[in-house]
Amino acid sequence: MLSDLKQSKSWRLAAWVIGWLLLISGLHLWLNFDYGKKQVFTMGYMPVITNMAAPLLDHVSKDSRDVYFKAMKFSSFAEMASALRSDKIQAAFIIAPLSVVLHQQGVDVKVVYIGNRHESTLVAKKSLKVRSFEDLGGKTVAVPIRYSGHNLSLLELMDKHGMQGRLNIVELNPPDMAAALAAGSLDAYYVGEPFAAKSLKSGSADLVLHVEDVWPNFICNLVIVKQGTIERDPELVRKFVHGAARASLWAGKHQEQAAEIAAKYWSQTPEVAQFALSSRKVVFDHFLPKQEELQQIADLMVKHGLIANNTIEGLVDDQFAASVKIEDVSQLTDILQ
Repeated sequence: MLSDLKQSKSWRLAAWVIGWLLLISGLHLWLNFDYGKKQVFTMGYMPVITNMAAPLLDHVSKDSRDVYFKAMKFSSFAEMASALRSDKIQAAFIIAPLSVVLHQQGVDVKVVYIGNRHESTLVAKKSLKVRSFEDLGGKTVAVPIRYSGHNLSLLELMDKHGMQGRLNIVELNPPDMAAALAAGSLDAYYVGEPFAAKSLKSGSADLVLHVEDVWPNFICNLVIVKQGTIERDPELVRKFVHGAARASLWAGKHQEQAAEIAAKYWSQTPEVAQFALSSRKVVFDHFLPKQEELQQIADLMVKHGLIANNTIEGLVDDQFAASVKIEDVSQLTDILQ
């Protein structure tokens, strides 16, 4: 009996070791797959509408002869920032204020592209019957990270409504927000779509506000690349930025098809992605990074004690986005033309 038990444990241990080795081998194969003569440009992204260009670029470039823009999904912006620092990825679709932090920490990043705008939403648990921002007083509200436009927006709203310190703002990875709300761990959350749409569509949350109601032209995520990447291969960076911008333009005209493609990468249902797109007036064509917009973010970060100074000199590089050709993006294959 004892020998049988030992043998059973040995088999379970062996099975676990084999399974682990297979997983590691699979990840190694995926990360180091031989794409022949293709260049591979890896993009870190979060599964939100502001980053829709990432899955679209991955999808359309798989059959390209010269370059594959590989989309790598992250569950947190901190992990993505770490991956960019260590050159595991070449570009990061990252939350806007975090680019300011990285720049001030000495990481030589450049903002080269702005993601789609007007796609963030503040929702609250339905049972609370929240009808205005003031109704959130004393409640727990989640944001993706303290260095986020969502956090800045909440801090500004508290100032405007005389509610300083009356919200308990917590950080939570966006993919976990809907479940936390449903489980009662949160009263509300403020995030890029389609995460809020998931709670709204299920009926577990009420809409409090759309970000454009309080911050017109809000930047949720933008794209950063290292200066060294630009210097090594400016043509590849140009292709990437042009492809990202044209992917967004195509998505704006083909929202249902774009949602179906993106949903496969996001691990969301197409219905949730389509609901998020159809219920908003997402801005797809304001992708040019501007110094004054990043300066506004840095100024607000200083105002609310998130950083010590508002210096962002050298952060914005608009050369690639400024040269994007916005014509003739009627077909999916036109994205890379």
